[in-house]
Amino acid sequence: MKKALWATYALILATPAQAAEGVMSSFGMIWAIPFVGILLSIAILPLILPTFWHHHFGKVSIFWAAAFLIPALMTLGVGDVSHIVAHALLLEYFPFIILIAALYIISGGIYIKGNLHGSAKLNTMILALGTILASIMGTTGAAMLLIRPLLRANDNRKHKVHVVLFFIFLVANIGGSLTPLGAPPLFLGFLKGVPFFWTAQHIWLETLLASTALLVLFYLVDHYFYERREDKRPLIMDPTPDTARLGIEGRLNFVWLIGAIGCVLLSGLWRPGVEFNILGTPVMLQNLVRDVGLIVMALLSWYTTSIKIRISNQFNFEPVFEVGKLFLAIFITIAPVIAMLQAGVQGPFAGLVALVHDANGVPIDERYFWATGLLSGFLDNAPTYLVFFNLAGGDVAYLTVEYASTLAAISAGSVFMGALSYIGNAPNFMVKAIAEQSGVKMPSFFGYMALSFAILLPLFLVMTFLFF
Repeated sequence: MKKALWATYALILATPAQAAEGVMSSFGMIWAIPFVGILLSIAILPLILPTFWHHHFGKVSIFWAAAFLIPALMTLGVGDVSHIVAHALLLEYFPFIILIAALYIISGGIYIKGNLHGSAKLNTMILALGTILASIMGTTGAAMLLIRPLLRANDNRKHKVHVVLFFIFLVANIGGSLTPLGAPPLFLGFLKGVPFFWTAQHIWLETLLASTALLVLFYLVDHYFYERREDKRPLIMDPTPDTARLGIEGRLNFVWLIGAIGCVLLSGLWRPGVEFNILGTPVMLQNLVRDVGLIVMALLSWYTTSIKIRISNQFNFEPVFEVGKLFLAIFITIAPVIAMLQAGVQGPFAGLVALVHDANGVPIDERYFWATGLLSGFLDNAPTYLVFFNLAGGDVAYLTVEYASTLAAISAGSVFMGALSYIGNAPNFMVKAIAEQSGVKMPSFFGYMALSFAILLPLFLVMTFLFF
């Protein structure tokens, strides 16, 4: 009786959004179906129904969002559902999509002109540069900036699939593991209160080891193909003529990129203590300033960059629109899942909680690393990170200090193992599509997995032994 009274009292004192989350924590597993449905749709439909998915993925997203919202309206009422939606949009979705779009627009205004000649040394240098840039301008930004120059540099070579594969491993995934700018999962953690430089401080050694090992392996493989398998051809056979001097166009976008980084840093360092209550959701002033600043940087990039540069980069908004539509459904449908996870052993996910915790409820780091990572390889790594962040308690003060190793395992797993499949991270499919447009015959979905598993899983096993 006392417990019931205290629970009622807590709900009365809670904000409307918190109260709604408290009610959802007692929901059954059936409420997770819309979230699982949208993730499986993303994973499977592009493979089995590519034409349908290309034309109707927005409708699929609406369907799964409605599959949660309509029953929620009938169960909770309009007020609670509006608070849930407002919380998802204002605190997670809008900041997430604004950052992704801003980095994409700015990077799309930078064009590397001229022709390079893809030797093993040059290719390794480009991959190393991309790995570094990924934590500065995001995996999407770095991948879009460098993939086309890399493909042009290797267009006279017979064997170049491995070049694209390692590019996905390093630039589109592992390289973005040091800052919230680098990878969407880490930005979601930043939105939850994880300090900006926390990941750089706690998983820099893991990132250095993974990146160095893959760069060395790539150099050895690429050197073999270049020197031994007839890839070293006369320059006269290069389909891309050396007509343009090497250089960078759209350099003003580096200013806007620095501005975007400054906006994100500002929101983490400046805490004025001012907040606005919107539909029961507290929105902090520094976060509003950050999002407005990112929009301004993107607009400045758009209006100060020549259209010729964007045409040269084959720039279009389709990737942003696709991410925007899909993640809108993801952030809405994940709400009951997060609430149930936060219920811990008292909730419907008690079995999953027990799997990654010992008998005393202490997180087991290596299990968090592999559970987060393997799911990130086949589901998008951003919502996967969010799920396990909340499974570990969702308390930033607790996770960043007392159980920092657990959060490090979640962060590394979600970012590193996003490289295991084409659907693990948004840039993976984008890089694949650009490579195929350039005439590179990329492996099938399962062919890619066979190669990524053979190369990456032994590395991750070593990392588990060393760090987790």
